Amino acid sequence: MVLEVRVRKAVVLSQCSLAAEGFLTRCAEFINSGSTEQITVSENSTAYNKYRVRSRVLMDVSQADTSTTCFGRKVAFPLGTAPAGIQALAHPEGELATSRAVARKGLTQAISSFASFHIKDIRDAGLGVGPINHVIQMYTLKNRELQLGIIREAEKRGCSAIFLTADSPVLGVRYHEWRNDFRTPDGVGFPILGWDSERIRKQTHDDSFMGFNDDSHNWAREIPWLRSVTKMEIWIKGIVTAEDTMKAVEMGCDGIVVSNHGGRQLDGVPATIDVLPECVQAAAGRIRIHVDGGIRSGTDIFKALALGAEYCWVGRPVFWGLAHDGQKGVELMLETYHQEFKRCMQLCGCNGVKDITKACIGVVRPDGPLARL
Repeated sequence: MVLEVRVRKAVVLSQCSLAAEGFLTRCAEFINSGSTEQITVSENSTAYNKYRVRSRVLMDVSQADTSTTCFGRKVAFPLGTAPAGIQALAHPEGELATSRAVARKGLTQAISSFASFHIKDIRDAGLGVGPINHVIQMYTLKNRELQLGIIREAEKRGCSAIFLTADSPVLGVRYHEWRNDFRTPDGVGFPILGWDSERIRKQTHDDSFMGFNDDSHNWAREIPWLRSVTKMEIWIKGIVTAEDTMKAVEMGCDGIVVSNHGGRQLDGVPATIDVLPECVQAAAGRIRIHVDGGIRSGTDIFKALALGAEYCWVGRPVFWGLAHDGQKGVELMLETYHQEFKRCMQLCGCNGVKDITKACIGVVRPDGPLARL
């Protein structure tokens, strides 16, 4: 039976064996919720609804090819798994299962600094199945020695790029986490950071983050320092404005990920699909642009590409796939997105990713006619 992705919340964490029902509920809230009123969490997905695809007829799409490139390697279609941490919450194999699923589909995985396993183990899990690109996500740490150690390990293991998460000088106001006093379950650590379960459980998630993250981070210090210590590509994750896009260009970054942290930071910021066009316009082709946030179908990927993104990322759907059936669940999620994306391409007369342009979509207007882009 095909997984109905859109009924994910009813079964999220249904196969998690880490604790009892009450803990599963807290895990589900940690994964699915965001900050304060959850406005941005909701709008990240619903904002896609106002964009309409413009189908075409009598087009030969028998040779339609969904492939593209990501970090210099050909991938099956423009989707990767975002750096969502603590995937062992949803399945004991967590990021290992995700890595194998991503490799089987020929895509790209971003590894969170808060992953449940070491970089080496995640890389080896995927490479044991097939070729796979990995990027390493990181925050700006107060402990530069620790940050440099993570960079060196990522380089050693063959990661292609750093995703510097720049939207988190502090954590957002996450009432669900505070109310539940959410803490990582016993036995689950953050090995990339060198934290074992005992250390993590002594503090709240919020306190532990504030203790190691450097809220004095800034453009003038971080980008030159990263350039001085690594040859990996440097991407800024968390941009939602033209101003910060232009700053990333000015600082010589390799790319940006238009992202609002899945609505987990500042509630009320716009949906990423709605700010993507202004970022694309500001970039003016000078920097590569990826996007994440609220992508819930292959058609959403199509819309994001039509608005100028080069590649898309999903986070929460990884957890839903893991909870459904581990590696097989993530494979099913990725295959569902892939098939939806390909058929959307074909029904819009596109034979390749390069054919997806603004001409392929429009915006619903309140007064009636579809607005062409």
